[in-house]
Amino acid sequence: MNRFQLKPVAVALLALVLLACGATLLSPATQAADDKKPAGPKPALTVSTVRPQSTSMPIRLAANGNIAAWQEAIIGSESNGLRLADVLVNVGDQVRAGQVLATFANESVAADVAQARAALMEAEANAAEAAANAARARTLQSTGALSEQQINQYLTAEQTQKAKVEAAKATLSAQQLRLKKVQVLAPDSGIISARAATVGAVVPTGTELFRMIRKGRLEWRAEVTSSELGRIKTGMPASIVAVNGAELKGKVRMVGPTVDPQNRAAIVYVDLAPANENTPPARAGMFARGEFDLGTSSALTVPQQAVVLRDGFNYVFSLTPDNRVQQLKVKTGRRIGDRVEVLEGLKPDTAVVVSGAGFLNDGDLVRLASDSNGAPAAK
Repeated sequence: MNRFQLKPVAVALLALVLLACGATLLSPATQAADDKKPAGPKPALTVSTVRPQSTSMPIRLAANGNIAAWQEAIIGSESNGLRLADVLVNVGDQVRAGQVLATFANESVAADVAQARAALMEAEANAAEAAANAARARTLQSTGALSEQQINQYLTAEQTQKAKVEAAKATLSAQQLRLKKVQVLAPDSGIISARAATVGAVVPTGTELFRMIRKGRLEWRAEVTSSELGRIKTGMPASIVAVNGAELKGKVRMVGPTVDPQNRAAIVYVDLAPANENTPPARAGMFARGEFDLGTSSALTVPQQAVVLRDGFNYVFSLTPDNRVQQLKVKTGRRIGDRVEVLEGLKPDTAVVVSGAGFLNDGDLVRLASDSNGAPAAK
């Protein structure tokens, strides 16, 4: 009787146990199911953006050419058949106008000068005698003591001796000039660029002894195509870099009057200022690259780090309203500092990614960088 009365109680307890076990078993399953729900896409990178800026950039025209002497003087011998006794300068020496560069042996020339001086003294003595005879003849002309023919002879002898005196003077001047020419003098200030003079050599008149760069001035002879020639004007500044690293400043002295029919290029002559003390000096004959400064113009620019080079093309990434990036192919131009000119492919009001652009691909989701207060950075 008591057994049947306890049976409902046992059933109730069993039900409670089953409910507790079911709750325990269902709780992890539910959590696991919740974990399997798909999460939202995560940003690939945190980036910052800027808008293109209008910047004033220089307009430059690049050219190649050689550095050459402004003018090269050839210094030759003015004495014939004399022996070089001494050579006082060498290649690379700086000389001033009138400086003695070399000397010839002058013994034979000095003897010729002495002989010419003696001949002049003899001519002057004969002229004095002839002048005295002519004076006496003039006093006797009215007396009839001398015939007219004799008087004319004395007068003619006077004129002849005067002419001989002048000839002797000219001979003496020529010999003195030869004596002066035994010293080879610099015709101008400059730098000795070549030397052919050798001590002991006997050289004829006109033999080249030295070459000299006048004033030490150099010029850059730039080759410019005929299509670009009209953009270059006299006085225009230029910047030149030689192959040895020498950085030079110059100014256009003259634009060549002719164009080479073979390569359709003209020569532009640029006077060069001396190189800085911190750079190696430029030398005549060096190859150099340079740019002519044609002025300035306005350009649409972006930071250099915003431009990504891929497969030989330049790209920038713009930011869409849903925080995804779009790859834009652009054509770049001039560069100044960390700014790059964009010629094509970008609108002035388009925000482009700056930081991290090199790690992005087209369509990537990004997070826009925030400032210290948690507000989004300005686009």
